[in-house]
Amino acid sequence: MSVPTAAADPSVRAPLPVLGRDVTVPLVTGGEVTYAALDYAASAPALQRVWDDVAAYAPYYGSVHRGAGYLSQLSTDLFENARRTVAGFLDCRTGDQVVFTRSTTDSLNLLATALPDGCEVFVFETEHHASLLPWRDARVTYLDAPDSPRRAVETLERALADRDPYGPALVCVTGASNVTGELWPVRELAAAAHAHGARIVLDAAQLAPHHPVSVRDLDVDWVAFSGHKLYAPFGSGVLAGRADWLREAEPYLAGGGASRKVTRRGDGGVDVEWHDGAARHEAGSPNVIGAYSIASACTALTEAGFDALVAREEELIGAVREGLADVPEVRFLSLFGDDAPRVGVLSFVVEGWNSSHFAAALSAEYGIGVRDGLFCAHPLVRRLLGGDSGAQGECGAPESVPGEKSLNAIRVSFGAGTPDEHVERFVRAVRELVRDGARWNYRTVDGRCVPDTSARRG
Repeated sequence: MSVPTAAADPSVRAPLPVLGRDVTVPLVTGGEVTYAALDYAASAPALQRVWDDVAAYAPYYGSVHRGAGYLSQLSTDLFENARRTVAGFLDCRTGDQVVFTRSTTDSLNLLATALPDGCEVFVFETEHHASLLPWRDARVTYLDAPDSPRRAVETLERALADRDPYGPALVCVTGASNVTGELWPVRELAAAAHAHGARIVLDAAQLAPHHPVSVRDLDVDWVAFSGHKLYAPFGSGVLAGRADWLREAEPYLAGGGASRKVTRRGDGGVDVEWHDGAARHEAGSPNVIGAYSIASACTALTEAGFDALVAREEELIGAVREGLADVPEVRFLSLFGDDAPRVGVLSFVVEGWNSSHFAAALSAEYGIGVRDGLFCAHPLVRRLLGGDSGAQGECGAPESVPGEKSLNAIRVSFGAGTPDEHVERFVRAVRELVRDGARWNYRTVDGRCVPDTSARRG
């Protein structure tokens, strides 16, 4: 059984076609401009190829795993083939499981429920909250932010060597920072974890859309990522890796699909036999469109070729850094140094500007969408900005004039669908705002800096 799919895009150097590439937005100063989506680290626009594949499948939609009809069987095949496609994309080992979830956050919370008794978790303070916070029922050791990849490995090795008593342990680490974009030494951290009897899970939410991720080559035990950062629509994610902890854990959700057999006992209760495979943690009607969209994105990126995608993205990173190199007011944030390898994620602050004010001006006056705040990585951003760990954690502008300093940063991020013109416009806009200031008045509403529509800047 098969569903029509869109043809692969043969383009390599040009950006991959994405939804919204021709959307225009109004400017507060008058007129309209094509929207420059430079917030890929939060949610990347869906690839046109993915959207076309989903649209081609939509008329064939049917229940999954539960129907004898043709459309149900077709949808079931599509869902399970998506699982195999993702396993191939991640270069999983024989026996690894691919579990479909809602997001990276959902994947790591699922893994947290599967930890064996007495498991200790080791996590750097530099992690996104999706990796930092799920381990509430475990003993957690939070590791200080390292200043180099080598120091990261040394810090982990010391922590693992000092643990007592010696028992099950899990290391959770990002592949690429959602704040600085810097690549982490995943293979070396995995080797350190295994040398000390620990397992490791890779948060690949920011890595997988930009670089190939091989479970086998990196030697990680699990990998988690989100569809909405991999050029697929919202609401789908993946946890892939070793089956034993997942097989031995109670189902993440109890219900249909997770249960193999349910029988009534004589005392009035019920006995349940749970599935052993991925279905054990996929109770309920699965998000077949979400799974299919992830598989479509995996196929599209593989066919485009990561070597070409990485090379083009490095050109865009260089264009941003070089274009702003002679603007001393702009300071990029980094743990490992400005020359550290990174994906298309750059965070910075601008001297004399509140970060929310600057981001609001980029949007309102130039049609450029970036992110400002602490990026769901509060401990890391505070450390990079030199702020007090107990300082305000909200991501909006303070209730004050827009120029007041805030413990926030600005993040620009891009990827396979970003046109050169969007990056060029961003560089010009930053330079103009630093040199000339905003052309409009702004005020704070509900913690956000927004244009004051009552009056133009006088």
